Amino acid sequence: MAASAAAGGAEPSTTVVDAIRDAITTGDFAPNQRLVEAELSEQFGASRAAVRNALMQLTTEGLVERIQNRGARVRAISLDEAVEITEVRMALESLCAAKAAEHATDDDHARLRALGDRMQEAVAAGDVLGYSELNRRLHALVLAISGQRTACAVLERLHGQNVRHQFRLAMHPGRPNVSLPQHLAVIDAVCAGDPDAAEAAMRTHLRSVVEALPQVEKARTTLR
Repeated sequence: MAASAAAGGAEPSTTVVDAIRDAITTGDFAPNQRLVEAELSEQFGASRAAVRNALMQLTTEGLVERIQNRGARVRAISLDEAVEITEVRMALESLCAAKAAEHATDDDHARLRALGDRMQEAVAAGDVLGYSELNRRLHALVLAISGQRTACAVLERLHGQNVRHQFRLAMHPGRPNVSLPQHLAVIDAVCAGDPDAAEAAMRTHLRSVVEALPQVEKARTTLR
């Protein structure tokens, strides 16, 4: 967990940044939760200065916000912002899918196909959490194969901001059955070496995410 990531005494600021970021993106720290420097310093075994620097960096990443006279807290991402983030993802990940189709090797094809097989098995078994993790790994693999480092850096930052909305969508009843054929279409296009088809398949998938996010949010608020 996040607390163990920085255990064992004072750590460099980068380690504290990673630990707090991980705590936010995994849900250990909830939206709007106050982030008190003294408490974080004790939890992560780091100096107050290191924690302060970490919070400043996470503020620039959009994960933390500072409220005048009230300190720092975990920034809550609204539905509208989650949709905007996904629209940016659609543009960048479509580009990366096209690049992946151009650059993928035979080994990459095998890894993509293996992930696709495991995703089908997870859906057939009703393993929603397992499918969600495979979903994440597939997107990460396509980005890695693309070699588009600038896009990957931007997408990594956006992922941290949007992780809770993505998790809710992944857990939404019936969602894996909708997204599985979309993911398999991306895999097929990349393995076929067809950049146009790969770009279109990824765009179709993420447009589906954009359309589903409001439905998931509506269902969640109805159940409250």
